[in-house]
Amino acid sequence: MAERSAGAAGDGLTASQQRAWISYMRVYHRLEYEMNRHLQRDCGLSLADYTVLNALYNAPDGKAQLSSLATVIGWERSRLSHHLKRMATRGLIDRLPSADDRRATDITLTADGVRQFRAAVPIHAAWVRETIFSDTDRGQESALADILATVHDSLLRTGSLPPPEFGSPTE
Repeated sequence: MAERSAGAAGDGLTASQQRAWISYMRVYHRLEYEMNRHLQRDCGLSLADYTVLNALYNAPDGKAQLSSLATVIGWERSRLSHHLKRMATRGLIDRLPSADDRRATDITLTADGVRQFRAAVPIHAAWVRETIFSDTDRGQESALADILATVHDSLLRTGSLPPPEFGSPTE
């Protein structure tokens, strides 16, 4: 049986692209698992909870319409809607009719949501420093940030979601 090689037929990835892509996918899947485990164990929040709380905490005036929030975090509206119902039941967020658009729903953090998010931030930051950055130097951190920003820009340009209305990282 012939050995299969990415790019050998002319329509796959180059060897360096294949190496980068496989490395990214290994990190993506493992990081998602480990972050979710850490946040549940150390903060009492799921990764999905933290993602929503972080986006809302950084949203203008601490609120966002459901559709805008879905775009910012890159989720389908239906997935977000179901998760928001669970978060509302736990008292982390409020779902209110939008004052700007009667057809829309505004999502805001409750006082308990703010409290839980603020309590989780330093714990999560310490975990990120230890897990992601303990073996890197500033040059590698800067290169990683530049590469990820370039990939994100490409996703915004070629992807199916519109650009997010808020939440862009500051430099």
